[in-house]
Amino acid sequence: MHQPLRLRCDTSALLANYRTLERTAGVATGAAIKAEAYGLGAGAVARHLLGAGCRDFFVSTWAEASLLGDIPRKQLAVLHGLGVDDQPLDGVRPVLISVEQVARWRSSSRGESPCDVMVDTGMNRLGLRTDELAACAGLTIHTLHSHLACADEDHPLNERQLQRFREICEMVEAQRYSLANSAGVFLGHEYAFDLVRPGLALYGGIPRREAAGRIRQVVVPQAQVVQVRQVLAGESVGYGATFSAAADTRIAVINIGYADGYWRAFSSRGQASFGSAVLPVVGRVSMDLVALDAGATPELREGDWVDLSFDLPSSAELTGLSQYELLTHLGSRFCRDWI
Repeated sequence: MHQPLRLRCDTSALLANYRTLERTAGVATGAAIKAEAYGLGAGAVARHLLGAGCRDFFVSTWAEASLLGDIPRKQLAVLHGLGVDDQPLDGVRPVLISVEQVARWRSSSRGESPCDVMVDTGMNRLGLRTDELAACAGLTIHTLHSHLACADEDHPLNERQLQRFREICEMVEAQRYSLANSAGVFLGHEYAFDLVRPGLALYGGIPRREAAGRIRQVVVPQAQVVQVRQVLAGESVGYGATFSAAADTRIAVINIGYADGYWRAFSSRGQASFGSAVLPVVGRVSMDLVALDAGATPELREGDWVDLSFDLPSSAELTGLSQYELLTHLGSRFCRDWI
């Protein structure tokens, strides 16, 4: 079935970002592919990164893990651990996050198999506290993790978490140790340990200023033109009549809207392109339609495709949304084309 929406996903940019992160970290580099690889499609991303040498993949839940049959199970870990209703998959490692989960893993039929463990060093989200580390005695820990709370900022908690994790590494025996996410990679080599777990930067996000100019845009939303129409001077466009034409204006209406993750915050602020021509968004973004000023493109017709401007740092500044929100809310109506 034809889809009038697609995401143009740049394979070369994804792989270039992976290699940049790998060189910067100087250690083994995994990939967070939770939430459908931040909206790009976990299966496709994993296949491309496997070919580039990535050997560690992280998802949030066992349901996500079950959909990734192309990844060798020993290379996959579930960040939310082993919940009361979870059904683990042979070979896939849980990242145990609490004393209760440690006990659950020990009592399971897989209790002697390798697992990962998350320790809390200051985020207070998931992980064992320092006074709970004795619960890990006797576990076969493949990777001991913690997670940085403020790595995208120059915040004193970064150094405190680094020091706490160093101390914990002396207390808990594991095959590997991992602290850094995308932003943590750019904090310096001391944060890298044995493995880094980037997500956002793989997909074109700029987690810290040090990444600017080094990370490439991976995804561009594209939408098909539904109709081209003439709006006369003084007439308005869209809900709320927030845009009125100062002169007769050629308008292109395209198949995209906030249901697809193209948010209302782009109303009269976003833009698209057709060839070298820029087409500003006019009026409000609606659920699945957006109007563009097509005056600069007399050749544009129904059925043509336009590119939406979607550079993540710029779009985040424009809309007030985070780069994570912009990526992960790209909807299911997009066909994802890897080029």
